[in-house]
Amino acid sequence: MVSSTERSLGQGRNYYGGNWASFTFSGLQTWITDNKKEDITSEVASYTDHISANEKCILLNNKNKTIQNIEVFSYSGSEDSDVEESGALHVNPALLTTDVTTIDPTIEAPSQKGPSADNHCKNPQKQEEKNGPGGTENADPNLLAEGDHLSDETTSTDSCPVLESSDTADTGPSSPQTNDQIASTPVTYSHIVKEGRRFNIDLVSKFLYSRGMLINLLIKSNVSRYTEFKNITRILTYYDGKIEQVPCSRADVFASKQLSMVEKRILMKFLTFCADYEQHVEEYEDHKESTFSEFLKVKRLTPNLQHFILYSIAMVSTTANTEDGLKATQHFLRCLGCYGNTPFLFPLYGLGELPQCFCRMCAVFGGIYCLHHSLQCLVVDADSNQCKAVIDSRGKRISCNYVVVEDSYLSTDVCANVCYKQISRAILITNRSVLKADSDQQISVLTVPPEADGQHSILVTELCSSTMTCMKNTYLVHLTCPSTKTTAKEDLEPVVQKLFTVNTEPEKDSEDEDLEKPRVLWALYFNMRDSSGIDRQCYVGLPDNVHVCSGPDPSFGNDRAIQQAENIFSTLYPTEEFCPPAPNPEDIIYDSECPPQDAADSGTPTESKDETSTESETILEAAEDLKEQKEE
Repeated sequence: MVSSTERSLGQGRNYYGGNWASFTFSGLQTWITDNKKEDITSEVASYTDHISANEKCILLNNKNKTIQNIEVFSYSGSEDSDVEESGALHVNPALLTTDVTTIDPTIEAPSQKGPSADNHCKNPQKQEEKNGPGGTENADPNLLAEGDHLSDETTSTDSCPVLESSDTADTGPSSPQTNDQIASTPVTYSHIVKEGRRFNIDLVSKFLYSRGMLINLLIKSNVSRYTEFKNITRILTYYDGKIEQVPCSRADVFASKQLSMVEKRILMKFLTFCADYEQHVEEYEDHKESTFSEFLKVKRLTPNLQHFILYSIAMVSTTANTEDGLKATQHFLRCLGCYGNTPFLFPLYGLGELPQCFCRMCAVFGGIYCLHHSLQCLVVDADSNQCKAVIDSRGKRISCNYVVVEDSYLSTDVCANVCYKQISRAILITNRSVLKADSDQQISVLTVPPEADGQHSILVTELCSSTMTCMKNTYLVHLTCPSTKTTAKEDLEPVVQKLFTVNTEPEKDSEDEDLEKPRVLWALYFNMRDSSGIDRQCYVGLPDNVHVCSGPDPSFGNDRAIQQAENIFSTLYPTEEFCPPAPNPEDIIYDSECPPQDAADSGTPTESKDETSTESETILEAAEDLKEQKEE
C-alpha cells in the first residue's frame, strides 16, 4: 500500500489478499501453474529515467516466491482438458497483461475451452446461494447474519456462560435421498471441474474465536456488514487410533459416553478453575516454569483428559508453559456460548472473504486498488534515506509518504539476514466426513497429536458445502503444521493416510461401512513461507518509512496479524483511532445533498445559476477537446 497525506493506493498482483487469498477450483489451477513457472523476466518499462542524481532505488520482487514444493494428485479420474467449468467467463488475456505495450480493444476473447482466467471474479450466483430461491426465508438457521447476531452488545457481555450448551449449531439431519445420491453417484474429476465455481479454496486455514481480536475488529469497524458467518459445529481429536468428539460445554461433558463419571467431575472441576485461574495463583505458582502438559499431570487428570485439554481445548504445543496453557484454556471457555456450542466461527465463502471486506470498506471512503499493476522499485532519497516515491511496472512514478509492503515483495538482497521458517499445507477434496453424524453439514476442527518428540501437532479443518467452499456431496479439508521435513507432502502424507483412503478406485466390498475411511478425490501439497516474528532490523537497507507486513503464520487464530496491522497504523497515524466505526449508509451526507451555502440568505440565486452553467460549459468543452485528441 502506498500512502500519501490524502489517499491510499493499493497495488499488487493479480488477486486480493496475497497468501491470504481464496480461489475457485479453476482459479487455483491458474495459481498452481503460475507458482510452478520458473522466473521469467517480463517486459517492464525502464525506471532509470525517473531516478535523479541524489536518489537510489530498491528493487522489488514481481513474482511471489514464498510458495514451494507444489505437488498435485487426482484420485477421482484422469484430468480431461476438454471439460469446461460451468458458467466460466472467457477473458481476453491481453486485458490481464502488465506490460507497457498498448492493449488492442478489438482483440476478441479466446474461444477455446478451458478454465476461466478470471480467478478472482465473484460467483454470480453468490447472492442467490446466500438467500436461497425464496429469499432470506430459506436461510440456514445456523447462519450468523451480522445485523441480527454479530454485534457489540453480544460480544461485550461479561456474563457469557462458560460451560453452557447451545442448540444453534445444529443444522438438522440430512435427507436419505442425499446419502443415496452420494453412494450411487461417485464424484469424479470432471464433476469437480464443472462445479469449480462452487469451490472457494483458501491458501491458509484458520478459524475465528467468537471473542477474538478479529471478530471484535469486524464489529467495531462495521466491516462485519460485508460478510456472514457460520458456527463451527464440533471439535474432534485423534486419540488411540480413532477420531472422537471433544465435549466442550457442560451439557456435552455430562452427555459424553467417552468419559467415566469420575472423569466428568475431574474435567468440570479443572475447567472451572481455568475460567478464573488468576484468582487462584497458589494452585499454579509453583509450576510456572514447568510445561502445561506436566501441570496437567500434577492436577491428576487422566491421560484421556490430558489429551483433550492439551490438543483440543488449549490447542498449545507440548513445550508451552503453564501460564500460556491456562490462558489459552480460559480464552477457549470465554468464547463458548457466544454464538453457538463451540467458540469458533467461519466466514461464508472462505477466509479469503475477509481481506476483500476490508478492501470494500476502504474503497467506499476513497481507497484505490490496482490489480495486475505491480511495483518495480522504491525510490529513496540519498540524503534523508526516506522513501519518497515508487515506480510501477509501467514506468510511472508515484510520490508517497509511506509504503506498507508485504514480505514477499522484498528482494533477496534486502532479506539477506532473514532466516525464514516454512509452513506445510495440504488441501483435500473428499467424498464424506471423517466422522459420520446425523447431519452431513458438519464443520469440524480436528487435532492430530505429534507422533514423536520434536514434531508438531497437525490441525485439520473440514468444511461442508453449506460454508460455500465446496460443491455438494464433497468436503474441503485443510491440513496445516509447521514444517519439520523437506516438503509438505513428507510432513502431512502420514496423517492423510491415517484419516483417508487415497486409492484411485472406491472400495466396493467393505465389510463395515462405518469403518470405511473417506476417500480423497483430489489433493494439493505445498510449502508456504512463514515470515511472522521477523525483527524489523533484519531487513537490510530499508528506509524508516517503509513498513513490512508478514504473511500467514501456522497458528490457529489471527491475533498476530491484527496486532501487527494496529502497530503499523499507530506508527503512521499516532493520533488516529485504528479502524473507527464506519457510518451507516443512511447517515452519509453526499456533496450533492448539501444545501447551497448562503444562496437563499444572500438573495442572489441568479449568480449561483450563472456559476453552475459556466462550470457545465467548461466541463463540456474539456470533454470535446479530449474526444478530439483521442480521434487524432
